[in-house]
Amino acid sequence: MNIEKARINMIESQIRAGGVHSRQVLDLFEVVKREHFAPSAYRSLAFSDMEIPLLHGENMLTPRMEGLVLEAAAVKRQDRILEIGSGSGYMAALLAQRALQVTTVEIEPELKALAEKNLNDFGIFNVDVMLGNGAQGWEDGDETYYDVIVISGSLRALPDAFLRKLGPDGRLVAFIGEAPFIKAQLIRRRSHSEFDTTVLFETTVKPLLGQAPSSLFRF
Repeated sequence: MNIEKARINMIESQIRAGGVHSRQVLDLFEVVKREHFAPSAYRSLAFSDMEIPLLHGENMLTPRMEGLVLEAAAVKRQDRILEIGSGSGYMAALLAQRALQVTTVEIEPELKALAEKNLNDFGIFNVDVMLGNGAQGWEDGDETYYDVIVISGSLRALPDAFLRKLGPDGRLVAFIGEAPFIKAQLIRRRSHSEFDTTVLFETTVKPLLGQAPSSLFRF
């Protein structure tokens, strides 16, 4: 397989054709080698339009989905970013190429170790991989705010704790809802108490681990 040809085909036929137009975002997929973050058994499929399986039933998002999330987040060089759901570390690696600092949270110890190894081996050192359950928010100090928050799994509802962690003009990209009615949303902080929400597209994304059980009763 011609790896570089496969990479360009992925960028052009999946990511760009799937609605990602930012040259800066498209360039990230040339710089951050997706096959490096895919498990060895699936490296030949790293450029396919599919979710790559990981440990504990988790997966890497499709290339198109990764690109759409990155474009919506509109990362800037000075941004501090929080990601929930590290997986293999690939999304954190993409974000880190454009940001000042990334904190990524993983609930599964084996995946946390995998993400750390992949990031270190690839030479990315502005990412802190934390072990914990971030599904209800991530408390790392009352004075810690983030310019961008990315939630790499679907949530039945968005906990207010995430909104409290957004800094001025902060952007949050999340998948909200339950299958088959999941919507990718961009939430932007406009003031202390005002947020704008934009529905980007409808999709299917695996639920984030660690969420509170859904209620049997709805009011």
